Amino acid sequence: MATVGPTRPGPIIALGGIAYHAVTLLGDFTLFSLQTLGWMARRRPTPGTVMPSFYLVGVRSVPVVAITGMFIGMVMAVQMYNQFNKMGMATRIGSMINITIVRELGPVLAATMLAGRVGSAMAAELATMRVTEQVDALSCLGAHPLHYLVVPRLLACGLLIPLLTVMADFMGVMGGAFICTRLYGVEAHYYWAHTAYFVSMWDVSMGLIKAFFFGCAIALISCHRGLNSQAGAEGVGRSATEAFVLSFVVILVLDFFLAILLINLYDMFILKGMTRTFL
Repeated sequence: MATVGPTRPGPIIALGGIAYHAVTLLGDFTLFSLQTLGWMARRRPTPGTVMPSFYLVGVRSVPVVAITGMFIGMVMAVQMYNQFNKMGMATRIGSMINITIVRELGPVLAATMLAGRVGSAMAAELATMRVTEQVDALSCLGAHPLHYLVVPRLLACGLLIPLLTVMADFMGVMGGAFICTRLYGVEAHYYWAHTAYFVSMWDVSMGLIKAFFFGCAIALISCHRGLNSQAGAEGVGRSATEAFVLSFVVILVLDFFLAILLINLYDMFILKGMTRTFL
């Protein structure tokens, strides 16, 4: 007698399953984030739980962020110089390089590097604790996992990734200036004069605001994936991979919507206020 194997679900059923899984995951992540914020407001974490996360996110990330930022500026200078030189605007290249770095590339690439380095490490660490039942042991000892494990990492990423973005911006600006003024012979006075004219403090603030939200997203996504890891070594590796991929996608999505929001806020309030003051 022939046996009949399981039938594959149709495309509509498969699509519905994917949508159901995505909505369930989004709802679970939203509740996880709200509970974490609630614990942050309810009880302040101790320095003993915060300092290791600050060291991991801040001190150990300085070299990779500095190198990344420097080469961002250098590559942009190399790519842009020929185009600006053809238009006879080589002295204005500094404004384009630096405004792009502080607004977009500095925060986005710094956050991406930290998502790969810090986010994956957080997810793997928490996944290992989940698999080896250390998270359950914390609960038995009266320590809530969100307060003890997630809140310190959220604080570290939210506070230190903007500071690391400042370093990435500085190194990128210096790298671009070195290539333009030393390698291509752009007059340094005009390079910095056009930079000071076109790059405002609002542009720098826009990048730092983005970096803050990027850092919070990296911490919450990585911790959520780690604490919901499946059993075994494969589950730990999958959690680390999912943490980086989801963080990277969310960084790009947040960058798009934050750019629209911040530019509109600038046009609605700051620019109008400056115009009224001038008039």
